[in-house]
Amino acid sequence: MVRFGIIGTNFITDWVLEGAAFESRFKAVALFSRSEERAAEFASKHNIPNIFTSLEEMAASPLIDAVYIASPNACHGEQALLFMKHRKHVLCEKAFARSSEEARGMIDCANKCNVTLMEALKPTLTPNFRSVLDNISKIGKVTKYFASYCQYSSRYDNYKIGVVENAFNPLLSNGATMDIGVYTIYPMVVLFGKPKRVLAVGTQLSNGIDASCSVLFEYDDMEAAVVYSKISDGSLPTQIMGEQGVITLDRINIISDVVLDYRDKLKVKTSLTKSSCSSEYFYEIKEFIDVVESGSIESQINTHSCSLIVMEIMDDIRRQLNVPIVY
Repeated sequence: MVRFGIIGTNFITDWVLEGAAFESRFKAVALFSRSEERAAEFASKHNIPNIFTSLEEMAASPLIDAVYIASPNACHGEQALLFMKHRKHVLCEKAFARSSEEARGMIDCANKCNVTLMEALKPTLTPNFRSVLDNISKIGKVTKYFASYCQYSSRYDNYKIGVVENAFNPLLSNGATMDIGVYTIYPMVVLFGKPKRVLAVGTQLSNGIDASCSVLFEYDDMEAAVVYSKISDGSLPTQIMGEQGVITLDRINIISDVVLDYRDKLKVKTSLTKSSCSSEYFYEIKEFIDVVESGSIESQINTHSCSLIVMEIMDDIRRQLNVPIVY
């Protein structure tokens, strides 16, 4: 049993706790919120017995072994460091940090304190993504990777009438790249590592936050492209193209269907889809607890190196778009 403290009372935390219900080794024992009233309401909803309005008190508490951080992006680094210094394991929502510099500090702290630190980027930990890893050799030499995630934000209409919620607040290190672009970039890095060059173009809102973006990536013997947006919907699949075939994923953020289509039409198109838990969030909880129980400080899929490379790429994209990296 790993006893978790929870930071964050939003819908993402609801989904994670629903997924964690399928993992018998998970137990939510404490919740932090700045508002005692909000903490009590959320804790009651999820049967969490202890509430804290002080992060320092929760970090020091012997009640918890680990913390799940689902606060705004700008808070991730500081909160992760606090808990790791108290020898608590940290499962941190994407985006991992405000910048690659901050991510390096988090990784250094995990090493010094000998605690598990993992980015909660769920698609790469699912059976369907593992099926991609197991079968990618069947398409021969990979020549292209393409991913898309375009979703009209439920907060965008408010932004257009002058109400700036967290999702569009540049002070919280939000924006299209950090919030949803990460879903298109992270699997690419897991599969192919760090690109040689990044070229980004995009749209900024009047407050400087990035709203949509298209990015090209150069590798030694292949190229990649991703598109993402918080101000428009889209339904393009993700494709990994090789000399002998193509693997198609229906969506990169929630992978429900994976198909292998060979260039040789004498070979039958093959479904690579795996049966899975009804909640994809189960797999990030399972992976994290597996790593904690193994005594390792990092996942073998969502590695520290992968999280750092993704942050470096997102720093580069934001610089090219003139989006400030706010501290």
